[in-house]
Amino acid sequence: MNKGVIGAATAMFLVGTLAGVSGLVAGYPIYGGQAVRYLVGSVILLIITRVLGLRFIKLTRREAVCLAGLTLLGLVAFNVCVIESAHAAGPGLVGTVLGTVPLALALAGGRPAPRLLVAATVVVAGATLATGLGSGNLPGLLWALGALVGEVSFSLLAIPLLPRLGAIRVSAYSTALAVPLLMVVGFVDEGTGMFRVPTLAEALGFAYLAIVVTVVAFFLWYTSLPKLGPGHAGLFAGLIPVAAIVTGVVLGIATPTAYDLLGAGLVIAGILLGLTAKRSQAPVVAPNEA
Repeated sequence: MNKGVIGAATAMFLVGTLAGVSGLVAGYPIYGGQAVRYLVGSVILLIITRVLGLRFIKLTRREAVCLAGLTLLGLVAFNVCVIESAHAAGPGLVGTVLGTVPLALALAGGRPAPRLLVAATVVVAGATLATGLGSGNLPGLLWALGALVGEVSFSLLAIPLLPRLGAIRVSAYSTALAVPLLMVVGFVDEGTGMFRVPTLAEALGFAYLAIVVTVVAFFLWYTSLPKLGPGHAGLFAGLIPVAAIVTGVVLGIATPTAYDLLGAGLVIAGILLGLTAKRSQAPVVAPNEA
């Protein structure tokens, strides 16, 4: 059980730092910026595969469908839904809905132990407190539910791919496929203005998003996921709002409230409780990269 815990926790914490960095790229066209992020990330990952001598693996039909679904739902649709939900109802609603990811993954991972369900519920409660109860309208809720499907797909559709492809290839292939899809969405939404030369601050922000939030976090998550299983790994998604709080304090842009601290405490307590729950099946450990 200890294998993968540090990786999963680190991955979700790094994803949570995105909130603090997003201000650097807030003025850049949204979909063009996401395309730039994944383009840079995929180039780095593909270079890593070349340096490590990881040969290209021809996908089976099932693997190709899973990879396409992972890219379309877990990367492209997820980003579109988060952006559109925030536009329709503000960030609170989508943040609250995404706070249910631990419970969704616990249920999707098979027949979860009762203790794991209780732990996931505690994590959800903590993440909801830390995020802030969302309010909004029906379009915002529907977009937020779409984002939840995308987030769950990001993990579940990777599981069949990881044993043969490994974490680096799955990360590289999915991010590379996401680039043209995001460019199409961006062109429809933003036209030719989807790209422009970034300022220095924007360039630094995109570098962080591409290297830390994409390359490092994706690799750590996909390395840990088959070791822990979706139910246990999903508990660490509750660290995303906690990391956002910590990042805000470190950068001096936000001071946590009592609700934030209580939510963070519940998330940590829920994770610790969940890690004591027995798995319903043995973990599927990915082989060494080859």
